[in-house]
Order: sequence, then C-alpha cells, then structure tokens
Amino acid sequence: MADTISKEKYIEGMGRRKTSVARVRLFSSSKASFTINDKDIATYFPTRELAATATEALDLAKIPGKYKITAKIKGGGISSQAQALRHAISRALVLNDKELRSPLKKAGFLKRDPRAKERRKFGLKKARKAPQWSKR
Repeated sequence: MADTISKEKYIEGMGRRKTSVARVRLFSSSKASFTINDKDIATYFPTRELAATATEALDLAKIPGKYKITAKIKGGGISSQAQALRHAISRALVLNDKELRSPLKKAGFLKRDPRAKERRKFGLKKARKAPQWSKR
C-alpha cells in the first residue's frame, strides 16, 4: 500500500481510541469524497451506525460536502476505529477553523476516550473474575 505524494494543501489530524489510531487528511475540494485505507467509507464501515459515528463531527460542524477526506486507520476493532476517525476529523477541523472548537468540545469529540481493556492478573481467569471458590 504505497502512499501517493500529493502537491495539494491539506490539514492533518490524528485520533485514537483503545488500540486504534486514525490519521486523517482534509483537502479543500468542491467534489467531496471519503476514503479509508484506499476504500470507500460505505465499503470500509459495513453498517450505517459506524459510518454515522465516523462522520458525526462533520455533521455537527454542518460541512459534510466541503472536504475530500483520506484516512489511514490501524489497530483495534471497527467500532473503536470509527471513534478514532471521529476524533481525528474533529482535531483537523479545529486546526482549520477555531470557531468549531466550542461545539466539538461540548459534544466530547476532542477528548480522547481513555477507557481501555484492563490487564489480566495472575491467579484470576480475567481481569477481575476469580476461579470458583469452594468452602469444602
């Protein structure tokens, strides 16, 4: 998967969630498109809910058709990838327009969600689940 070097100006944002990392580039363009890892958004996110989560920041900013968006996403599951993508788009939009900071921050799109899976401890089956205890 070779990156094509583009001479166009763009705004870049990076977002994270759990183990997912999303790198987004927003190009000012009259023709809007949305590609993720060289695939269309409808192909990459199979359900409407995931695509809606990913584009939530654009809908809140009321500029869904203003940018050509390319994204590279690594790690995690598709749900956390959609949330990482939303985080990255929000950060890039704020770099472009400072007026959008307040509504995006109020919606919680600029804060990285710090929740992640807790590590497994020895002597336990999972992070907190203990083996069955028998009195006798």
